[in-house]
Amino acid sequence: MRMKHLFLTVALAAATLATTAQAANITGAGATFPYPIYAKWAEMYKASTGTGLNYQSVGSGAGIKQIKAKTVDFGASDMPLPAKDLNDAGLFQFPAVMGGVVPIVNIPGVGPGQVKLTGAVLADIFMGKITKWNAQPIAALNPGVKLPADDITVVHRADSSGTSFLFTDYLSKTNPDWKLKIGAGTSVKWAVGVGGKGNEGVAANVQRIKGSIGYVEWAYAKKNKMSHTQLQNREGAFLQPDDDAFKAAASSADWAKAPGFAVVLTDQPGKASWPITGASYILVHKSQADAVKGKEVLKFFDWAYKNGSAAAADLDYVPMPAAVTKLVQDAWKANLKDASGKAVW
Repeated sequence: MRMKHLFLTVALAAATLATTAQAANITGAGATFPYPIYAKWAEMYKASTGTGLNYQSVGSGAGIKQIKAKTVDFGASDMPLPAKDLNDAGLFQFPAVMGGVVPIVNIPGVGPGQVKLTGAVLADIFMGKITKWNAQPIAALNPGVKLPADDITVVHRADSSGTSFLFTDYLSKTNPDWKLKIGAGTSVKWAVGVGGKGNEGVAANVQRIKGSIGYVEWAYAKKNKMSHTQLQNREGAFLQPDDDAFKAAASSADWAKAPGFAVVLTDQPGKASWPITGASYILVHKSQADAVKGKEVLKFFDWAYKNGSAAAADLDYVPMPAAVTKLVQDAWKANLKDASGKAVW
């Protein structure tokens, strides 16, 4: 009888531990743009706290759908949602990290960062107006670069993507015809090209197709040793992508005045500013049905703000400034409540 009682006690204790461990794990889904740093933070956080994060890199559109459906603890999007959309869905958003989007190319005989492009020319390529790498508008920007007469194959995202939003928003700001005919969004009606799902799909197609051009998040391009281009910014300077250029673009952002922290960092002023820079946003429900799980999400990002900056910089992301994280955490206290109306944070 004593053995049976002992067995039941051990079994109950094991079940409690398993339930606790399972309850502590958090789930998120969305943007592919921040996936490298979220994966690194998750590894570090689990080693530090024992709490795991399962993040699905499925694209911003899918992440927004999943958090609205409450199938994950948080969603992630590189396109900030406007205040009306947030209010209609009962959501709260905050920025987690910043980074840059870069054009990637597969041009035989041309090295990484060798080709210069402007936003206007890049848009004409993605509209199918410029179809050869040695076409005059590209050649005029690149004297001395031996450009082949190869056809250009455009590669774009096939899924709903915040990276696409940043890319198309930049093209809309630099090419009036693009703005009129295609516009900016997580999904647009592409004029030409082949689609790839996620950064992975775009990168795989560009690596496979000679003469192709696509766009991915910089940390992903750098990690996979992909050939990128220079871009001309608003001040006329041609830049190579790096975290200093992303920081420069982010420096003029006024987070305090933006409803829902909705700041778009494309085509920012400053000679050192990379023109396709953006923040990645986290989406959570204002009313937390599971306050414990809701607090675990906030604990993860609080830890990332305090302990994840070096890892972010190593992967060429830009950590959120301390003044911004203070604004975010104050907003957590004011906006996120449990079922009884008590603050979660």
